[in-house]
Parts: sequence; C-alpha cells; structure tokens
Amino acid sequence: AMPKSYGLDQSYPNPFNPMATIRYQLPSESRVSLKIYNMLGQVVETLKDGIEAGGYKQAMWNATGSAAGIYFYRLEAAPVSEPSHIYTSVMKIVLVK
Repeated sequence: AMPKSYGLDQSYPNPFNPMATIRYQLPSESRVSLKIYNMLGQVVETLKDGIEAGGYKQAMWNATGSAAGIYFYRLEAAPVSEPSHIYTSVMKIVLVK
C-alpha cells in the first residue's frame, strides 16, 4: 500500500545512543532531502539527498562522532511531477552518551 500523503515520524529510539531510525512516507516519486542539524542550525549530516520512489522509507543516523545534545532532523520533499509543491517537516532528537 502506498502512503496517501507526505509524512515524517518521530525517530526511534529517542533519546538514543548511538543509532537512531528515522521513518518517513512519500506518496509518489520525489526529490528528497533529509538532514540533521545542531542547535546552531548547522548541518551535521545529510542522510538523504536525491530522487526516491514513493513508499514507506527509513534512514539510520549513526551519531558515534557527535556530541551529546539536542539535534533536529528536517525532511524536505517535492514530487518529481510538481517540484513547486514542497513538503517540509522538522522534528527533535536527543543524543545521550
């Protein structure tokens, strides 16, 4: 079954150490960007950047080299057929060590 809309789920586990799973949904083939940001708004890591087929997706973040603290992950996705319709969502994630 294909998702009916874009979506970004809360990471699991949260808080985490050192691996977290981030799940998201794409209703159609989309240009996807999934990035991790620190509290200063700086990009810590890019998990996804490119075109993906529609469906239920997930990405893993290995934060072994990152400092403990609060981070944010941001999904930006747009259908390939309508690139001006951009979906954006941001969620918080906590790394404990």
